[in-house]
Amino acid sequence: MFNNLFAPEAVSEAVEILKTEFLMATWETLYITVAATVFSIILGLPLGILLVAGEKNGVFPLPKGLMHALGIIINLLRSVPFLILMIMVFPLTRLIIGTTVGTTASIVPLVIAAFPFVARLAESSLREVNPNIIEAAQSMGATPFQIIVKVMIPESVPSLISNMTIAITTILGYSAMSGIIGGGGLGKIAINYGYYRYKYLVMLAAVIILIVMVQIFQSVGTHLATKSDKRLKGRE
Repeated sequence: MFNNLFAPEAVSEAVEILKTEFLMATWETLYITVAATVFSIILGLPLGILLVAGEKNGVFPLPKGLMHALGIIINLLRSVPFLILMIMVFPLTRLIIGTTVGTTASIVPLVIAAFPFVARLAESSLREVNPNIIEAAQSMGATPFQIIVKVMIPESVPSLISNMTIAITTILGYSAMSGIIGGGGLGKIAINYGYYRYKYLVMLAAVIILIVMVQIFQSVGTHLATKSDKRLKGRE
């Protein structure tokens, strides 16, 4: 498999493909990842808040049956392998986008796969908030909405940023798999050239770019989480 990986002919082909296709593929991967992350947060963050605020001892208790059903739905969506989920949501993708193939079409299954994950990450972050702070806000007459917006979310910002960084790197990995069903980006290049045409150097280059993108997202997320942590500011 790797005997002729760095053969002159393989290197020249890889360089030519890098010049003609990798810039657009990298942009498509960035577009898919960022768009899917934004929509996943829009859907997942309120859901995560609901999971915490709506429990029995939460600031806005909801019927036990509703909370139980919500938890089951989230767990079911999280348990379906992404490749299978992509195929299952073809009708929804076609309804929203008009097609099941292409860069934009791959965003729909990515969001369906990622927003339950984001919801659980948000739930985990919000549960880290000191209950005494919430009780103090309640004693001062704050409404559930005020407690959520002015206490729970601000207090959990560092943890939320850290967990959303995990989400975006996970979505980036999922975006590479979308190339199997005709999605664009680096995943498509890796599959088309590395798997179907045995040009493994091209596949290796795509993997390296994906690794670099993960490192950039992780570094930026860690920096933002550190800067927003009040505990660390107090030590400076």
